[in-house]
Amino acid sequence: MTREEFEELVSLALDRVPPELMRLMDNVAVFVEEEPEDPEDRELLGLYEGTPLTERGEWYAGVLPDRITIYRGPTLRMCETREDVVAETEITVVHEIAHHFGIDDERLHELGYG
Repeated sequence: MTREEFEELVSLALDRVPPELMRLMDNVAVFVEEEPEDPEDRELLGLYEGTPLTERGEWYAGVLPDRITIYRGPTLRMCETREDVVAETEITVVHEIAHHFGIDDERLHELGYG
């Protein structure tokens, strides 16, 4: 799968997030990268970096956007078919957006987005 095709899958996954949730997202940008920077994170499918909405206070102003990164390489290595890539990309996008809303990994696993 080309990078362009994978970026389109990420875009489609974002389009499937309910509009009510998308409107609540604040100061966050989504990126696609080939691989995580740290070679030890070779299997990492996505990463949320920032301050979750639940932890922001009056001090939160003038900061750079939070960053959600979806990694193409690990996703393609993990999946056997195009359908697997589509499904895993959607799960990863939702997983990382949930971190923006302050939902931790334990709860995401309970909900099937682990």
